[in-house]
Amino acid sequence: MLEQTEKIKKRYDELTELVVNPEIIADNKRWQKLVKERNSIEEIAECHDQLLKLTKNLEESEKVVATEKDPEMLAIFREDIDSTKEEIKNLNEKIQILLLPKDENDDKNVILEVRPAAGGEEASLFASTLMNMYIRYAERNNWKTEVNELEETELGGLKQCSITIKGTNVFSKLKYESGVHRVQRVPETESQGRVHTSTVTVAVLPEIEEVDFEILDKDLRVDTYRSSGAGGQHINKTDSAIRITHLPTGIVVACQDERSQIKNREKAMNLLKAKLYDFYKTQIDSEYSANRKSQVGTGDRSERIRTYNYPQGRITDHRINYSVFNMSSFLDGDIEEMIQELQKFDQKQKLENLSLN
Repeated sequence: MLEQTEKIKKRYDELTELVVNPEIIADNKRWQKLVKERNSIEEIAECHDQLLKLTKNLEESEKVVATEKDPEMLAIFREDIDSTKEEIKNLNEKIQILLLPKDENDDKNVILEVRPAAGGEEASLFASTLMNMYIRYAERNNWKTEVNELEETELGGLKQCSITIKGTNVFSKLKYESGVHRVQRVPETESQGRVHTSTVTVAVLPEIEEVDFEILDKDLRVDTYRSSGAGGQHINKTDSAIRITHLPTGIVVACQDERSQIKNREKAMNLLKAKLYDFYKTQIDSEYSANRKSQVGTGDRSERIRTYNYPQGRITDHRINYSVFNMSSFLDGDIEEMIQELQKFDQKQKLENLSLN
């Protein structure tokens, strides 16, 4: 393992020198790129130093054991050897995970969309609950949220909602939330206390700043309209809202959150880039999807991924068959435990795939 990490450690040391070089600092774009690369391998470099230290300690302890005659001292050193070997084993496992190929989008911001599916008004109300859950989770991580599009029902549910979440490694965590979320509960409008089942779809798209495909003006239809919803005197008086249709794919995006038509257009174009990226990437990935054993991390939204069972206070993720029983705090954004379990499962799958290859 040390051989694998040594090259990375050398590159880390090289980058550490480069990022404090005045000439490179003057070139802000290059400096940011190098800082990003350095940050991405920092943990591996630290693990390398730690592993090197533990390996040397182990070698020294084994040399002492080979010559030590005192039974009590031998027992102490052998206990130290066992402890060091266990530390080395755990560190090697950690390094294996760190060396796994990373999703190219993991460090990107995300565009998160929530829409009600089956269940009418009850689905719309739960869509609102889910969106609030993600906003609270973002707040817990000190991420910034911006509303792109919001359309509510008369009872306070959501017809649709799209937000941008910005921060550190947002996609690496939220990508596991893409899919169909099912809720089982007694609606407030249900007089006989019967449990209803409704579904909501969640889409998590990486925010794409640079795209490797061309968006032609002739392929776009841009419509302006008056915003609806809260906003004081400005709302419904100017055509500031933007709707963009990408004619070749039929993908439609809209933004009405900003008062400026220019800002709404900019947000809508960012949303369109993300959706087109997802569209084209899905076409490529579909060739391999039949061989996937798990949908964790793929962003596939075709099947139910999680159930929120209110009567039992249980949230179950069906991809990993893992349940938690903290409905109130979970819906208040305390979803880190579930995401960590999904990440562990994803890493385990990748390690198994590597061992097979």
